[in-house]
Amino acid sequence: MGTGKAQRLRAMPPKKRALETSGLLFPDPGLSPIQTRLVNSSHDIVMNDPEGITYHHTVFCQTGLPYRNPGENIRLWEQKQGKAILEVSAGRVINPSTFEFVNVGLPFGPKPRLILTHLNSQALKTGSPVIEVESSLTAFVRRLGLDGNGRDIRSIKDHLSRLSAATIRIGFVAENRAVQVNTQIVKAFDLWFQKNERQRVLWPSTVQLSDDYFQSLVNHAVPLDERAVSALSHSAMALDVYAWLAQRLHRIKQPQFITWVALKEQFGYHYDRMDNFRRVFTHTLTIVHSQYHNARFQIDGKGMTLQHSQPPIKSCLHRLS
Repeated sequence: MGTGKAQRLRAMPPKKRALETSGLLFPDPGLSPIQTRLVNSSHDIVMNDPEGITYHHTVFCQTGLPYRNPGENIRLWEQKQGKAILEVSAGRVINPSTFEFVNVGLPFGPKPRLILTHLNSQALKTGSPVIEVESSLTAFVRRLGLDGNGRDIRSIKDHLSRLSAATIRIGFVAENRAVQVNTQIVKAFDLWFQKNERQRVLWPSTVQLSDDYFQSLVNHAVPLDERAVSALSHSAMALDVYAWLAQRLHRIKQPQFITWVALKEQFGYHYDRMDNFRRVFTHTLTIVHSQYHNARFQIDGKGMTLQHSQPPIKSCLHRLS
């Protein structure tokens, strides 16, 4: 951002300055808590360097987990993107109270995405695949503003159990040959069981990332601005689009066009009608752009054109791969 623009923004009243830098227009002067969070974060990202950096694996920037709960009886999730395919199998964990294995469901929605960025960040910052999650995860949840009377923390830890137990299969097809990797993000975990029957939740207090995932993460970590992740934490689609743009835009040499059909296959698989998806995706892009101002793209009736852009965390460009 140029010096002149920065000086002009600083001279504005705080609310007008935040609205301008957010790129969001709200006709109602009374902003919702989510809108306020987006505006404040957008303003902070424009005016200040990042203090917190979090990381996502490049594979999860291209494919994603379910947006909604597919149902506790659904034990398998699959998503394809181009020549890549992701398959997630729900797992089983031992209940230390009954000494029996029990089913846990598939991870879904924004929370497992937030958990993944947290586990990735802790592992990279400490240089160890072993993570003590009890205190660090609680602090992370509160930094994201998700601590609503403890319900969000319990939900986060429930999804941590789902992630820890799940088996991940990643496949790529290139030059008429298929490459498949079978792994678990979490190699081992220590379950702690809450004694209050009304709040019974299984969750790991210590997790150990699998060796292959940890080594892959070291080489393929995409840095994200924690302020943006926090602002977008209400929407799984927004988190996916933000990570996708952060991973992809800096790689582009020439403009790349993506059809609406391809965008719907990646981000709108749960929409039956294209017009509904286009409306939601366009709005989501506006929100994401408010947190990633350097993202350069155009959208029209045919699809979306991506252009080379600076990544959200410029100083960590060497980590992007």
